[in-house]
Amino acid sequence: MSESTPPHAKLPDPVELGRALTGIAERSQRLVTEFLARQAAENQDADRQAPIDPDPLNLAGAFFEMTAKLMVDPVRLMQAQLGLWNDYAKLWQQSAERFLGTPTAPPPVIEPGAGDKRWKDPAWQENVLFDFIRQSYLLTARFLQSSVREVEGLDEKTAGKVDFYTRQFVDAMAPSNFLLTNPEVLRTTVESGGENLVKGLENLLDDLERGKGRLAIRMTDAEQFELGRNIAVSPGKVVFENRLMQLIQYAPSTPAVRRRPLLIVPPWINKFYILDLKPKNSFIRWAVAQGHTVFVVSWINPDESFADTSFDDYMTEGPLAALDAIEQATGEREVNAIGYCIGGTLLATTLAWMAKKRDRRIASATYFTTMVDFSEAGELSVFIDEEQIQALEARMAERGVLDGAEMSGTFNLLRANDLIWSFVVNNYLLGKEPFPFDLLYWNSDSTAMPCAMHSYYLRNMYQENKLVRPGGLTVKGEKIDLRMIAVPSFILSTKEDHIAPWTSTYAATRLYKGKVEFCLAGSGHIAGVINPPEAQKYAYWMAKKLPATPDEFLAKAERYEGSWWPAWDRWVASHSGGEVPAREPGAGALKPIEDAPGRYVRRRAA
Repeated sequence: MSESTPPHAKLPDPVELGRALTGIAERSQRLVTEFLARQAAENQDADRQAPIDPDPLNLAGAFFEMTAKLMVDPVRLMQAQLGLWNDYAKLWQQSAERFLGTPTAPPPVIEPGAGDKRWKDPAWQENVLFDFIRQSYLLTARFLQSSVREVEGLDEKTAGKVDFYTRQFVDAMAPSNFLLTNPEVLRTTVESGGENLVKGLENLLDDLERGKGRLAIRMTDAEQFELGRNIAVSPGKVVFENRLMQLIQYAPSTPAVRRRPLLIVPPWINKFYILDLKPKNSFIRWAVAQGHTVFVVSWINPDESFADTSFDDYMTEGPLAALDAIEQATGEREVNAIGYCIGGTLLATTLAWMAKKRDRRIASATYFTTMVDFSEAGELSVFIDEEQIQALEARMAERGVLDGAEMSGTFNLLRANDLIWSFVVNNYLLGKEPFPFDLLYWNSDSTAMPCAMHSYYLRNMYQENKLVRPGGLTVKGEKIDLRMIAVPSFILSTKEDHIAPWTSTYAATRLYKGKVEFCLAGSGHIAGVINPPEAQKYAYWMAKKLPATPDEFLAKAERYEGSWWPAWDRWVASHSGGEVPAREPGAGALKPIEDAPGRYVRRRAA
């Protein structure tokens, strides 16, 4: 080691580094060769296919329109630029004072938003240079986003698309995402002698190989989890199955149970075991412990043979088939039902159809983060315009299904800093292995969407909002109306939900004929739902009377600390019909097919 080498800096071993780089070069060459071969094969088929749209998201048109509107008012743009330069002048002055060693540090010109984890390394504040880089970025990001948001004359959809993709660009260009401007990465590179970058390149190549040329970022160490061993372990049996779902009945943990069973209809966009991750955070295990006989629909992960499966099929072979099976298994005709996300949309659709048929087998309905009025669908509406739906339908027509990775990627974009860029830094720049985390394992276990069902859902719900209109949809031969739903309803929404914004889900409180309870939980679409009482996290809001608007609700609602689960259980207990001796799976007319969690949930996307 030379005198100029810092004593704490570990220089790379030339032999080991050479071997590693040789191996990486060989793998890179093989990967590029295979990727080019696939591209050549695809290009040979291109003459037999419809031309590929180079801009399926119609971003060019949206940004061109925004730019044209922006140029109409040059004074506003000039004022924004002057504001930016004024902020930069303050930052330069502040940084110069810090460089000169001013005893009292001036307050920052700009601070990151609450919860922004990109700047957690102390050097971002303590080091003058990195503090300047951080604040420069935040100032420029604010300028860009405020400039596009304040453009007048854009229609709502175009404005939303421009704002969303501007944020994607701003997030991607953060200095925390690059080697030379991230102090933690620089420090790690010096301390490890560059081993982090070698390991990071290996991780990158592994992800490209696993994605067959497409970057499939690992979010967790999947090898640490196994369904039925340390995740989705609540004891139970599959007691019924058809081509679309398996019905799981969970074993009781109390000597007596509530008379009416509990049917859970989870989303088929993801797998049911979000409700049964580990014993300490399993909603299913907790519900069993409260005395519910819990049945859960476990949807199959469809392949191309399900291309023509419709939304009607999901209703018929999902909740309606489950109701028949539960009556056989327990002798009980009535149940309490829960629907989660699109599972809740299906539950509301089913209840409206059952109301038309005078079918009263569902005694109460609980909706977890469910939209039925899609007029304000949040940031997901950015992806729902005619150009994008047509492009999506063309891709689905070729495969029969929507690739689960595409759906997962869309949801990840809603929280890009947390679900994309944090892993780019961790895996590729720091060269670390992702942490084993049950929630991210579930998030990576993606599912496909049948072509017919998904096209119907996007067009009729998101694009045309027909579900909320009386007679707007015909389901299984009946024109349905959500206003005919007379069962008691418990609507759970979450305050930071990016997928089903609570201000949109609140609209359901004005639709249903039956008595409605509305509960607003802290956190987001997943963490706000999966919040066991023992965790003592977050809070929830409820009100005795539900006002007309979400803003009025929040102003008048009472705040309660901790989990909403006990409040829901007190509500559903009043609709449970007393108690009966505990029911074991298989004790009724339906005999066990296999142990929970069953075969269907283990079917992984290609």
